[in-house]
Amino acid sequence: MDYRDWIAPEDYNMTMEIERHDPERLALLYLDEAGHKEQIKYGELMDEVNRLAAVLLRLGLMKGDRVLVMIPRRIISYVIYLACLKLGLAVIPSSQMLRAKDLSYRIRHAEAKAIIAWPEGIEEVDAIEEDMPSLMHRLTLAQPVSSKSAWLNMIELMEHEQSLVSAPQPTHRDDMAILAYTSGTTGQPKGVMHRHGWGYAHLKITSSWLDIQEGDLVWATAAPGWQKWIWSPFLSVLGRGATGFIYDGAFKPKKYLELIQQYRIQVMCCTPTEYRLMAKTSGIEHYDLSSLRSAVSAGEPLNQEVIQTFNKHFGIVIRDGYGQTESTLLIGNLTDSKLKIGSMGKSIYPGLVEVINENGQVLPAGEVGDIAVHASMPALFESYYKAPERKAAAVHGEYFITGDRAYKDEEGYFWFEGRGDDIIISSGYTIGPFEVEEALMKHPSVKECAAVASPDETRGHVVKAFIVLKDGESGSEELVRALQDHVKHCTAPYKYPRRIEFIEDLPKTSSGKIRRVVLRDLEKQRVEL
Repeated sequence: MDYRDWIAPEDYNMTMEIERHDPERLALLYLDEAGHKEQIKYGELMDEVNRLAAVLLRLGLMKGDRVLVMIPRRIISYVIYLACLKLGLAVIPSSQMLRAKDLSYRIRHAEAKAIIAWPEGIEEVDAIEEDMPSLMHRLTLAQPVSSKSAWLNMIELMEHEQSLVSAPQPTHRDDMAILAYTSGTTGQPKGVMHRHGWGYAHLKITSSWLDIQEGDLVWATAAPGWQKWIWSPFLSVLGRGATGFIYDGAFKPKKYLELIQQYRIQVMCCTPTEYRLMAKTSGIEHYDLSSLRSAVSAGEPLNQEVIQTFNKHFGIVIRDGYGQTESTLLIGNLTDSKLKIGSMGKSIYPGLVEVINENGQVLPAGEVGDIAVHASMPALFESYYKAPERKAAAVHGEYFITGDRAYKDEEGYFWFEGRGDDIIISSGYTIGPFEVEEALMKHPSVKECAAVASPDETRGHVVKAFIVLKDGESGSEELVRALQDHVKHCTAPYKYPRRIEFIEDLPKTSSGKIRRVVLRDLEKQRVEL
């Protein structure tokens, strides 16, 4: 296939992929920790989508408006995303773990017209102190018990809505569909703009990686609020006419293995951390996972011993894939190619992804450089919202730099070497050091600090903070816990430093900039000793 076949028709809306399926086919199967089940067919799902779309239209939302969505793993999350996309609204995926400061920045920066939040998220939204002049509507899924702001009950509005929106809003393949925020090395998160045409390319590209077939029961464990949820549980599942398995419960390795066995899951997409912990489960060989036809992993490299454990006991090879918020799958161990355990796989198309040097030149096999995707790749993001210069700065020659480093072998397989910048990836979460440091600096005991990635057997990496205390302060286990709790309060809890070390001074350049690379290398050396 020519990669130019990944370019969507000019008049294109992502929801077209879902509306063409048999309305009687099961779309989603939901299960919570208490054992409560729900399910919905494709026809029923689209009826709900069309009803919500009518509600949003009646509220005055128009094509191009941005809507922040903060909903957990529920069937309604699919309804909300589809209704917004059908109307040409741009969705801002937002994790429930975000705090008032995180939400305020996204709403203000994106000039969001509406927010749709789970009832438990209302408190953080109401805690925002800054003015949000663009925000016209606040919708939730139940009547708030108490709130200082006016929230609309979305479910109640849907129940009373008589009309349905049948046809998608006319959208061009270049119209914005998703505005996803990703962590930066310095400053606030970046708004990554994806077009409707991105969805078309994504489905073409990932078909030979996920290997989802019509009627499959697919469990992709990513939660709404992340681009990975849009990748797999949302678009890849519904776009292929499969049935999405939704488990709304805490991750417990034995429970996950039991669910795969009980529900006969055929396609599985997990984080490396989830696979690692399942592989360590006592008695793993006694589970029946024979239903699994395809198992994939993404977010960070997966340990070889984990791949070998699943292959030994279940005859299934977990295939690694690599991508980023700014694109889709770029490198992968695809179903139609030979597997090299430990490698990232091959480029999704010859020449589209390369290893280059700082001058944008493709490096020969064996030389470490920047992983880069050709700027013509149809699933590459449009731009950084309100900051097109940031994308331009990451383009070297004909390639966009991903921020990761690797080398290619003689057969074209990529081998991961690490991050080329200060971004921290922990259990699949992408964390910018600035966000952690900004929170720590608000604590009265902290004079200076630096956050880096520290290697971890289970999570791949964890956040480690090196802290210089103010005069008169001394480090202690009690202060460590206080600082960790402080960060959890200031920003999303997944960003907190699991490790803290108190030091006298931070390594700096002659101009006074913190040299995080020195601290990062120190952590790597400690693990290797």
